[in-house]
Amino acid sequence: MSPHRFHSEKVVTAEEAISKIRIGSRVFLGTGCGEPRYLIREMVANPDLHDIMVYQMLSGTLGRYVNDESFLKRFSLKLFLISLAMRKAAFEGKIDYIPSYISRIPQLFDSKTLGIDVAMIQVSPPDEFGYCSLGISVDVTKSAIANAGVVIAQVNSKMPRTMGDTFVHVKEIDYLVECDEPLQRWFPEFKDVDIARRIGHFVSQLVDDGSTLQIGFGSLPHTILKYLDKKKDLGIHTQLITDAFIPLIEQNVITNRKKTLLPGRIVASMVMGTEKIYDYVDNNPMFYFRTSEFVSNPTVIARNDNLISISSALEVDLTGQVCTDSLGYLFYGGIGDQVDFLHGSAMSHGGFSIIAFPSTANDGEVSRIVPHLSEGAGVATTRGDINYVVTEYGIAHLSGKSIYQRVMELAQIAHPKFREQLIEMAKKRHYIFVDQLPPLLDDLLFLEEYKSTLEVKGGRTLSFRPLLPSDEFAYRNFFYSLKDETIYFRFFYRMELFTHEVVQDQWSSMDYRNNLSIIGLNQSGGHEEIIAVGSYARGEEDHDAEVAFVINEDFQGLGIASYLLEVLEKIAMENGYKRFFASVLKENGAMLHVFKKRYPNAKVTLSAENDYRICMDFYDSMEDQE
Repeated sequence: MSPHRFHSEKVVTAEEAISKIRIGSRVFLGTGCGEPRYLIREMVANPDLHDIMVYQMLSGTLGRYVNDESFLKRFSLKLFLISLAMRKAAFEGKIDYIPSYISRIPQLFDSKTLGIDVAMIQVSPPDEFGYCSLGISVDVTKSAIANAGVVIAQVNSKMPRTMGDTFVHVKEIDYLVECDEPLQRWFPEFKDVDIARRIGHFVSQLVDDGSTLQIGFGSLPHTILKYLDKKKDLGIHTQLITDAFIPLIEQNVITNRKKTLLPGRIVASMVMGTEKIYDYVDNNPMFYFRTSEFVSNPTVIARNDNLISISSALEVDLTGQVCTDSLGYLFYGGIGDQVDFLHGSAMSHGGFSIIAFPSTANDGEVSRIVPHLSEGAGVATTRGDINYVVTEYGIAHLSGKSIYQRVMELAQIAHPKFREQLIEMAKKRHYIFVDQLPPLLDDLLFLEEYKSTLEVKGGRTLSFRPLLPSDEFAYRNFFYSLKDETIYFRFFYRMELFTHEVVQDQWSSMDYRNNLSIIGLNQSGGHEEIIAVGSYARGEEDHDAEVAFVINEDFQGLGIASYLLEVLEKIAMENGYKRFFASVLKENGAMLHVFKKRYPNAKVTLSAENDYRICMDFYDSMEDQE
């Protein structure tokens, strides 16, 4: 509907509206793809405007002017986030960056800490009652409108009419400028498809069905959304919506049914993308838009059970400190909403956060996992806030972990060519033991094929995966949870100590092909504990491997040893082995039964030490005979 029906005297030309801006004014501009581009161009073109201070959360259009000296003499830019269009200018000191959590920007306006004289926004045409929608830029815009002395709105019929706390009555607007033009477009596509796929694979392992997700700013978080396409009943509570959400909605992956806050609705604050997503959110009641102080408020976020925050970083140090806004002294992005959502997810029942990023930068020449943050780098997320870190090489679980454990977790997901260097630097800083072995330098993505799950009696589901150097403390806890008899059956003597040196000795020969251990894990009290270990190691003869098991007493009799034997046989065969050997004490009838059940024709002999020596050919397994 035409704005002329409501207060026609407010409908003016862009030139007339811009003339209301006085020299020395503080001007707020709408955010991102919702910025009023026509008004911005007219403002810049007005030669009478001088000493104008511009506040904007995320800027695009002004990027075409920042290399013009005459523009910089007339306009001073204050940005809360540094977009790609503004990055070079930020490096050159041509703009000013305001570090702030997004949820707190409205408070800066409300308290007059940042005064606003003029707010220039973009809205949809008014409805029959005189209400315009802020469409794809709700974020901090409502607060700017409320605190500005003058409000100028570009009325654009291409601006979607979105649902929620998005409406502004024409009475709240001083000047209306009609101009239909395509909205700004944004394509957050991460360039390296293979790295995105691998990171998406690991992130998908952490996301359970029914979780509610926040997706942070940046191309990678939105690119990896596609790798969650096998999930069910996901919900969304996030600042930014992009085209990447549409396929998951259409595939019925995102349903919002399991959300505990505003079920059935996608909660967001802004949209950036193409005409496809702009058309999709238009008058779509599935999308519920609220201001940033609501969407990114940690106490509001926490009202979503199982809230998983997925965001990115520029670098992470070995203790878990995260930098998101600068490359050393060069401001690169912004604090954004990462900390808000990390705190909110930590308070959410069943919630947690994921920091996902490529392991390297500059075409593989620089590690993003570093001994210490770069000089001048800002710590956006402290080491006490971090839960999971994901790169294309795996998952590091840092919550509740010591510095030693963090070093090992992060080193094993760093790029292989930087792992030894990271371990050596950690030793110099006394973060880890001086005899600590570095993680293998191989790309261990193939170990993903060795992961599996097993449902046992009682409805519990156990997970199985290869043992990693970062499991040292969990492995130690497992050992000391065992009864003396169980330890004796496994090690053939009353082993009392399971020291760091013992672990290092075991890991010194582990290569995941000729020497491998598979651990069974049980979810307990929010963390996983080792309840079983099955191992094989290269024997004296080619194609022979020695196999052994140990199962926590509480989990014996559930078929775990039989399952591990089957898993290890499959892996061993892939690596060229043809048979297993095992030594079993005469008293350990249960283990002997496990071997005989799978290998009915196994050769059993009595050794000089009075224990059984069993030879099991793979072709003799029950599976091969079926």
